[in-house]
Amino acid sequence: MRYFFHYPMPKAAQPETVPSGDTARETKRDGVFHLACALLLELFIDVMVRLTGRRIRKQDAPWLHCYLGKSGVIGTGVYQHIAAEEHLQLRNSPHAGLIPDFNALRGPSFDPDAIHPRVRHFYEHAAKYQMEVWSEVYFVGRFFLWLLVEFLSRRMDQLNFPISSLEVAKGMASEVIQMVEPESGQLLYTGWLRRLKSSGRVIYAGIYSVARVPAEDNPCVKVTFPCNGSANVYLRPVAHSDGSFGLDSSGSGFGKSGFYRLVESGNDHWRVRNFRSLHELFHVYVDEEDVLRVDHKISFVGLTILRLHYKVTPAADRGSFSGEIRQLVVSERSV
Repeated sequence: MRYFFHYPMPKAAQPETVPSGDTARETKRDGVFHLACALLLELFIDVMVRLTGRRIRKQDAPWLHCYLGKSGVIGTGVYQHIAAEEHLQLRNSPHAGLIPDFNALRGPSFDPDAIHPRVRHFYEHAAKYQMEVWSEVYFVGRFFLWLLVEFLSRRMDQLNFPISSLEVAKGMASEVIQMVEPESGQLLYTGWLRRLKSSGRVIYAGIYSVARVPAEDNPCVKVTFPCNGSANVYLRPVAHSDGSFGLDSSGSGFGKSGFYRLVESGNDHWRVRNFRSLHELFHVYVDEEDVLRVDHKISFVGLTILRLHYKVTPAADRGSFSGEIRQLVVSERSV
């Protein structure tokens, strides 16, 4: 069954139109066998989390709090649904960032001032940037990734990782969507929607925030991916000696950075499974040609499954932005 959300989105916050004909045609081709496989895989994951996950009382673990998706389509409508459910306004600011204040990550072993100014600027003003992306799927993970994408990701239109490098050949659409409290104007959530321009499929419909994780010294970047329940990734910030920035989810146990799968377990509890064998690693840096780049690696049981490389540049339609970047470059060279 598919779920469509009709909460009206302000015109400024409407996701830009991307072709979706391929997705529609594939949906029509999906037969009974395909649907049965998809439902069985979804059921298997749900049962595994419920049987092997910890039962956590919600009020005891505020760091795990997140929006839980329903079975069916997630797609671009997830932000409208959150806004309707929590009585929030959607805002699409041309200056919006994933982390409004990079200093929020400051901690005993992480100094935001050690990070390159261009990297900080990207995180604080991600809406001003566009991205080109290249992908590489490793042989050992190709079947696992195909199984996930073919039977789960396509159906819910979420986490549509590119199996072929041709899928990203036409680029990626990137939008930052803010969810604010109407009366106070307080920013509660930041959504980052990324889609393949070739098909309109959603690679990531994520919700970004900064969270204090119990067993981590420093605040972490928290990314929530609504699905049937939620997948939360907690990324530990790393300052490299060359001014580049790292995000690492390779925590060693529950309550540390890592990948957490959540499902509802009654009104007051979640079932939470920490997958210690699934890791993500980001390296954000400015190369020798003054280009901002990101290396992104996903690994499972120690084996690299997928690598993504992003070239991050000022968005073409941000008129005054090129001057802002020039000012940053001048500041860098004068230090």
